[in-house]
Amino acid sequence: MGHGGNVIEELVTDHREVQELFGRIEALPPGHKDRKLYADQATMELVRHSVAEEAYLYPAVREHLPGGDALADREIDDHSRAEQIMKDLEGCEVSDPEFDRLVGMLMTEVRSHITDEEANLFPKLRATCPAATLDDLGDKVRMAKKAAPTRPHPSAPDTPPANKLLAPGVGMVDRLRDALSGRGKKD
Repeated sequence: MGHGGNVIEELVTDHREVQELFGRIEALPPGHKDRKLYADQATMELVRHSVAEEAYLYPAVREHLPGGDALADREIDDHSRAEQIMKDLEGCEVSDPEFDRLVGMLMTEVRSHITDEEANLFPKLRATCPAATLDDLGDKVRMAKKAAPTRPHPSAPDTPPANKLLAPGVGMVDRLRDALSGRGKKD
């Protein structure tokens, strides 16, 4: 989280971190308590990442890419599906039979989204968006991730300006809940 570089480099690094957490989940047997820990950590990273993309990346896609509105809308739809899975997963204990099904669905959804962004969206944006704008977006995304929520909120707005106004307050509440509960921390 907060790696430096332009927006594409920042987001690709986030993708690798989430993929690493998915690998940790897959390396453990069903029912292992650390599967929940890694699922919570992945959710926290994915929510922050998604909020930052929705606040800054997708508006840039709309502005700089031909057909950008349709592309951004499709990406936001991907986020909505993943966020609902994460919300459902949040209420599951690792011993719940639904846990493995939901975490599998989440990994499939997110991996597909990552592949699409990296193969299609990011190259198009790099080709049409000025380097200085990509750098500025990288800074904005890093700042947004620091204040972003850490828990899924499927009914929250996902487009500016409402998402930019609400995210910091919701993020503060989520981080307080995480600190009090120990969510995402190893015992």
